[in-house]
Amino acid sequence: MKKYISVIVAAVMASSIICACGNQSAQSASAAGTPEGSASEAVSEAAGDSDISIVTTIFPEYDWVKNIAGENPANAEITMLLDSGVDLHSYQPTAEDIAKIANCDMFIYVGGESDEWVDDALKEATNKDMVVINLLDTLGDDIKEEEVVEGMEAEEEEGEESEEGEEVEYDEHVWLSLKNAAKLCSAIKDGMIAIDEADKDVYEKNATDYISKLEALDAEYDNAVKSGSKKTVLFADRFPFRYLVDDYGLDYYAAFVGCSAETEASFETITFLSKKVDELGLSSILTIEGQDKKIADTVKQNTSKKDQEILTMDSLQSTTSKDVEGGVTYLSVMEGNLEVLKEALK
Repeated sequence: MKKYISVIVAAVMASSIICACGNQSAQSASAAGTPEGSASEAVSEAAGDSDISIVTTIFPEYDWVKNIAGENPANAEITMLLDSGVDLHSYQPTAEDIAKIANCDMFIYVGGESDEWVDDALKEATNKDMVVINLLDTLGDDIKEEEVVEGMEAEEEEGEESEEGEEVEYDEHVWLSLKNAAKLCSAIKDGMIAIDEADKDVYEKNATDYISKLEALDAEYDNAVKSGSKKTVLFADRFPFRYLVDDYGLDYYAAFVGCSAETEASFETITFLSKKVDELGLSSILTIEGQDKKIADTVKQNTSKKDQEILTMDSLQSTTSKDVEGGVTYLSVMEGNLEVLKEALK
């Protein structure tokens, strides 16, 4: 992977300024009218001739920046690289992506194992005053190690790494905690002020207003969990929601860890999850977006009642430009997840 990125960087640096300018008019388009493109395309929202440019990797970062910038984003071009549903864990930057990063004023990325390509991209940045925000580094001690709970299938290499004492793998899905989101938005606001001091008051006000909305929704989650009759959720799928359940003291079972590439569950996993549904009297089996629900249906068919609802929570990993065009926001998705969680905890 690093060799792949190095080749891209070498190829684009000589023409990065030309590429960056070209992207503003040819490849990037307004979020209000961008058609869904290929996985290599990025969605951008620009106001006139951009004075500052902010590049984000994933949708939550992009939406947070938009809310802090407000309706008049000081001639800022805001770009989301992972467009068209490409997953964080399988994303590979294009030459155009590298060029856009090299010239931007602020770059925001998650910072986990999936973003190892970023180091090579930043080494060749032409803007040496760029503000870089790594979400995991920003949260510091609040980040969590990826964990394997009872009944969950662990990838073989993860077990080997643990035995050999190699570097710990951290759970990258920090954006699924509203508490984390509030902290990250504060850091993003500070970064935007650093690159655009003239609009400090705008960013301060917008960030304060937006963080208040995050905190209000956080309180709704807390109340919903306290009101629920169940305190455990069960995912017949990958599980990227550890930060969310930990925020509210919920227990969980799942087929795979959040970053797993597995799509087929073993007989033992199916049996374990089905027995847990019966044991806990769960009325719902959860999945994440974009899956075929086959594992969830198999778990359901192996329970004693076979009458559970199969519900979907959105991990915000596959939001596209078409979704942005349709009005999808970070808050709207998290509000939808709250309604699903209420149903699952009945």
